[in-house]
Amino acid sequence: MSAAVDSQGAASSAAAGDGSRKFTNKQILLILVGIWLGGVVVLGAIYGIHGTRNTSFEPQNEFKLDTWVNLGIFSINKAVLYLFLAAIATSASMIYIARRMQQRPNKVQAAVEVLYELMRNNITGSAMSEKMAAKWFPFIGALFLFIMFSNLVGYIPLPTNTEHEISVFGLQIPSFSLYAATANLSIPLVLALVVFVSYTFEGVRAKGPIGYLKGLVPGGVTGGMAVAIFFLEVLSNFMRILSLTIRLFANILAGHLIILFMAGALAVILGISALGWFTLPFGILLFAFEVGLVAALQAFIFATLTAIYLGGAVAEDH
Repeated sequence: MSAAVDSQGAASSAAAGDGSRKFTNKQILLILVGIWLGGVVVLGAIYGIHGTRNTSFEPQNEFKLDTWVNLGIFSINKAVLYLFLAAIATSASMIYIARRMQQRPNKVQAAVEVLYELMRNNITGSAMSEKMAAKWFPFIGALFLFIMFSNLVGYIPLPTNTEHEISVFGLQIPSFSLYAATANLSIPLVLALVVFVSYTFEGVRAKGPIGYLKGLVPGGVTGGMAVAIFFLEVLSNFMRILSLTIRLFANILAGHLIILFMAGALAVILGISALGWFTLPFGILLFAFEVGLVAALQAFIFATLTAIYLGGAVAEDH
């Protein structure tokens, strides 16, 4: 009798255990997809799939710079705030880690050491001599980290949208929005100008003004062809400013705009509620992609090109 009871209890426990079994990742994914599609159907049934175009909402205003404190050329706006946040994040994080270096590195220190090797060897060391790399590494490393932190800070929602304010206990505060200093054309332009001046100065210092200009023409080219190539190389050097500026600015701006549209702006513009629910997962995926890859990748490209331009400015051959 007791054996039968025990067997029944064991069977009940096994059944309970099976009932409390966790879902697999595939099952969870299918459930989430079902909820997503169900939400689209429900919203479409309630609000319809034909909306009225909203002409008052302008997504580009998310990047409009309203002056908060008018100090002339030193006025403070949203871009200035994000510049300070990026600079503080860059300085504070590196100082904090530098003061807590250990013989046996923890995970944070290990990640920073990998980042250091990337900046020191892959970016700086691969484009110039060891002596020059030691000289210019602080500049290139700081440039890389500042751009990366500036891009990352731009994906943190902050109350900076002064056009659309919200009321909290009677207090009007700006609504939350995404913005990045590097999504403002002036910031990448200033960084590109600093790079241009830096490698031009280094080239003139190493070769002299005449030698630097002569170095723009490949060896063995003479006559009218040399003159044509010289002017093309001068133009090419100025085009580097545009290349560095537009690449960084356009990628960050486009990423923010796509996230904004997928996260609901497209549904607001078209007046279709179901569309907002439909595009939301794509907005989340794009957000993760931008934070996980694009922010660091654009910093890497900018710093790498800077190192290449610096190394090329002092190279003996064209």
